[in-house]
Order: sequence, then C-alpha cells, then structure tokens
Amino acid sequence: MTDSRKSAFKSFLLHLHPKMINEQAVSYTRTFGLGGINALLFVILAVTGLLLRFSYVPFSTEAYDSITALQQHSYFGRLIRNIHHWSSVLMVFTVFLHFLRVFYSQSFYGIRTKNWYYGLALFAIVVAFNFTGYLLPWDQLSYWAVSIMTNITEYIPFVGEGLANLLRGGETVNNNTLLNFYTFHTAFLPLLLVVFMVIHFWLVRKAGGVTVADKSNQKKLPVNPELIYREIFVALILIALLLLVAIIFDAPLQEKANPLVSPNPSKAPWYFMGLQELLINLHPLFAVTILPFLLLAFLIRLPKIPHDIDRVGNWFYSENGKKIALISVAFSFVWTFVLILILDSFSHFNEMDIPLIVKTGLIPLLLYGIPVLILVFFIKKRFRAIGPEIVISVMSILIASYVLMTSVAYYLRGEGMHLIF
Repeated sequence: MTDSRKSAFKSFLLHLHPKMINEQAVSYTRTFGLGGINALLFVILAVTGLLLRFSYVPFSTEAYDSITALQQHSYFGRLIRNIHHWSSVLMVFTVFLHFLRVFYSQSFYGIRTKNWYYGLALFAIVVAFNFTGYLLPWDQLSYWAVSIMTNITEYIPFVGEGLANLLRGGETVNNNTLLNFYTFHTAFLPLLLVVFMVIHFWLVRKAGGVTVADKSNQKKLPVNPELIYREIFVALILIALLLLVAIIFDAPLQEKANPLVSPNPSKAPWYFMGLQELLINLHPLFAVTILPFLLLAFLIRLPKIPHDIDRVGNWFYSENGKKIALISVAFSFVWTFVLILILDSFSHFNEMDIPLIVKTGLIPLLLYGIPVLILVFFIKKRFRAIGPEIVISVMSILIASYVLMTSVAYYLRGEGMHLIF
C-alpha cells in the first residue's frame, strides 16, 4: 500500500475512532464488539440483498417461484439467500444484546442521552427491516406470520384498522402488501438505517468513544493497531461463522402461500411471539396499546433519572445492582411462567358474566403487577436501592418476562395455540 493510500485509510479510521483511546475501551468485554458487529451485518445484508434482487420478482404470483429458481438454478443462489437470512436473524439478536449492553453498563446518561434515543430508533428500524423482509418469500410461514401481525395492529384504538389496511394495501395480505413490504425493505428502510447509523456512530465519536468504568485510569492507547486489529479479528470470526451456518442450515421455505389454508398453529415472527403470547393472556387494549405506550415512556424517561455521574459506565451501576438484576430475572422467569399456567388452567373464567376488559385485562394485569410491585418494594428496603438500581430491577423483570413469553410461544404452543409439554 502506498503512503498516500495509507494516509487516506488512517484518515477514514479517525472518522470512526479518535486517534487515542482509553485502555479500558480496548477490552472486548467492555462492548463485546456489538456495535461493529451490527454495522458489518448491515453491510453483509446490503451486499447479499443486492445480489438477490437480480432474481427476485416482487409479485405474489411469481415471488415464491423466483425464490425456488434462485436456490435451484443460480450459482451460489442458495448460499447467498442463506447468508442473507441468517444475517438478518443475527442482527435482530445482536441489536437486542447491544441494547442490553448499553443499558446494563449505564451508558445512556449525560452526553450519551441523545444517542440512547437514536439507538432505540435504530432498534425499531432493524425489527421493521426484518419484518418487511419476512414476507418476501411468499410461503405459508411468512404469509400467515405477517397476517397475524397486521391483524394485531387492528387492535390499536381508533387508528388500528386504518393503519393495518395501509400496511397491507387492503383488508387482507395480498399482492399490494408484498409490493409495500418490498419497497420498504429495499429502499426506504435501508436509507433510514444508514442515516441513523451515521448519526449514531458520530455521537459515540463525539462523546469520546465507549464509556469506561474506572475514571481514574487515564492511560491511552493508539487506536491503530490496538483497537483496529481486534475489530478486524472479530469481523473475520463473524464472517466465518455466518458462512458455516449458511452452508449447514438452509433458510426456511415452506410451500407456496395459500390464503385459504391456515397452518395450525399460526405464529408471528419469532421476535414478535412474546407479543402474541401476551395477547393470548391479556386484553388487546392492554397488550397492544397501554403496555407498549408505558414501556416507551419508561425508556424515554430513563436518562432523566437522578444518578451518580461517577458510576456511569459501571456494569449494573453497583454491586447491589448485580444482585438486584439476578433476583429480578429469577423472579420474573418463575412468576411469568406460573401466571401463564394459572391463566391457561382457569380459561373457563372467561365464560363468567364479567366485563371482558376486567376479566381478561385488569385481573391478569393485577395478578402480574402486584407481585412485581411487592418485589420492587422488597428490593428497595432490603438493598436500600436507589433510583438507577430500581430501574435495573424493573427493566430486568420486563426483559425476562418477554424472553420467557417468547420461549413459551415458540416451544410450548401447539395446535390452537394450546399449551403442550
């Protein structure tokens, strides 16, 4: 590489990183490389997506056949589709892990507050990206999963039906839906994701890089090679693992979509199965409107909670925070599962002459909420927990509950969405 090219390469790197970086920030366990992994996954998805466009036909009569032709007759077509599929699945998972890393390392206070909001927006865009791509194979799995999710949208008061019809381009999932999703997936969402990613990385750079725990340790290391080589190593490992998975496991493809034959059970995409499980046990007004609104308000309010600036960057805020998180997760797993069993066992309760919003809304919500409030009160008294530690408890409970509900819906719901063991 010539001196001019080396200089240009270094200049590009310095747009992503400062010239020198804190010694702690170089440690892999500080961030687990999740931001860089997500950026690389987006590049892989963009490249493989462009290649898939050469073969894919975005019409309901031809979409499925174009996928099968791609896999059977195009050179490396099956491999490219497999890489694209597993990269998209992994990206949803790693973005979620990145969210957990930022939250539990307390990296959303002060100068990083704005980036917390951009990160939440990026999370939503990535999920929307995956969801719009979910329909494109036009097989039974994707067709009915999208049908379920758009039907769930109708439960939103006042605007739900109109919003669902706008997404579908009609009253049911049809060719208009496929064209809408294809346009969003290949044009609007990639552009939006690039813009938000640039802002997100720029704000990290502006804040001086990742947060560090020990503020007294001011030892600096050169980004090149101390950090760059580590990032290259992680990128190579990621690419190798993706290739291995894509070679061994095919992206799912069932028979061609048939609007007249619904599979039993019909399930939402895996990242929305927790919401589907919630709808089985809770009134739609609470599951689709009230609880998501309260969660969003909670996430927006988080950075405003009073905190000790010297603890920003500390995992779980304090030693107390670690214990509180473990207790909260264990309680949430156990109680959520027990409550699902209770509500399933007493399904005949729904036949009683009680207003629907009370018996399927308020009562299940109180059965969940009262024990949670008792636990939070206990934690506050037992550990003398302060604001950020209480937040860690509440967030851990919510996350564990959603993970448990997703697992139940994925593994333990059989025909008619009844529990099976």
